[in-house]
Amino acid sequence: MTLATVDPTTGKVLKEFAPHTPAEVEARVAAADAAFRALARTTFAQRADWMRRTADLLEAEADEVADLITTEMGKTLVSARYEALKSATAMRFFADHAERYLAPERPVDPATVGSAELAVRFDPIGVVLAVMPWNYPLWQCVRFAAPALMAGNTGLLKHASNVPQTALYLGDLFERGGFPAGSFPALLIEARDVSPLIEDRRIRAATLTGSVAAGAAVAEAAGRNIKKTVLELGGTDVFIVLPSADVSRAAEAAVTARVQNSGQSCIAAKRYYVHTEVYDEFTARFVEGMAATTTGDPRDEATTFGPLATGRGRRDVEELVADAVAKGATVLTGGVTPQGPGFFYPATVLADVTPAMRLYREECFGPVACVHRVSDLDEAIRLANDSDFGLSSSVWTTEPDEIDRLAREIDAGGVFVNGLTASFPGVPFGGVKDSGYGRELSAFGIREFVNAKTVWRA
Repeated sequence: MTLATVDPTTGKVLKEFAPHTPAEVEARVAAADAAFRALARTTFAQRADWMRRTADLLEAEADEVADLITTEMGKTLVSARYEALKSATAMRFFADHAERYLAPERPVDPATVGSAELAVRFDPIGVVLAVMPWNYPLWQCVRFAAPALMAGNTGLLKHASNVPQTALYLGDLFERGGFPAGSFPALLIEARDVSPLIEDRRIRAATLTGSVAAGAAVAEAAGRNIKKTVLELGGTDVFIVLPSADVSRAAEAAVTARVQNSGQSCIAAKRYYVHTEVYDEFTARFVEGMAATTTGDPRDEATTFGPLATGRGRRDVEELVADAVAKGATVLTGGVTPQGPGFFYPATVLADVTPAMRLYREECFGPVACVHRVSDLDEAIRLANDSDFGLSSSVWTTEPDEIDRLAREIDAGGVFVNGLTASFPGVPFGGVKDSGYGRELSAFGIREFVNAKTVWRA
């Protein structure tokens, strides 16, 4: 198997890479282990200096990196550059806050446990294997790497096979910023090689963002080897609109929520539950907005969103829509694959989607929305929770009692009120149910891969 850069705009293979040989993999694992021995002895101040220098490099190279991301997975150049700058911001955030997040704590009065001195330290655990996806090929790696390296861990990056050049860029970036050689090397390996790699005793934990099947495979291998994992496995996020909402604003946000990153976002809204009192107005505005989007050259600023990242991904979207339509779903806009080169698919809205259809439960990784009419808040919450996933949600209401119920009762890792779901360096990110477990970002994320060590002294 080769790993390749395939331009999603044309479908043409631009560059191919052979997977690393066993000897090359061993050299990178050994380097990451050696780098951990060095990094764990450094101070927060030293790591912060290296992290800020790395952020400076990324910012200086943002245009070049954005072009590479657009070439490899097709997102618009504007959004690719934003991703690069957001990643640099996260680096600086953890450079500024890691020491505070990991400062030793005194959980109780030492006297209550017969101690003269008592502390809980948060020490690094070692090499962490990061299995990362292609949809945010820079950001999703950095949101793991920045806190992990600031904690004193090192990482091994197994990136998606369709973004090998981005992987190699990241594999060198932190070292160029000053971190010890081997702090975050990239592994060009096949998916089947991940589980055996977890058996290596030098690798102490693993994190994965990807499919449920991939997460289950990594968790199984880690479980056999008694290793910690953090998993983010996607979602079928809900977008709930209730009568008190600003319907015009909600409908405008609903379009962005579905077509951002060509719909290839774990936290993109996919299921829209709209109260019957505002259903007709919202749906008309939403469909109009979706129909007005433009797909095309991701380097053209007039393009709303670019192609899907892979041909296989577009076929998956086509199959989900075809299954729904065959079983009675109504296409309100879109739903027809355009002719010509590249992996383009239009913004699509479906109504009358039922549990008999695959689209009702499966995550659609493309710009396809399902709108549902609900009679009240109870029905909206019940249907929102009728899913195997629970990553995040976006709810639109100005009623305090409704906000309180939605915040308490929606089964998800996040509830965003009158705004789009987003990720921020200082806010925990993750889900429940099949969306995974553990958290990234914030103090919660940086503490996932540390040893909470009790130090008791008589």
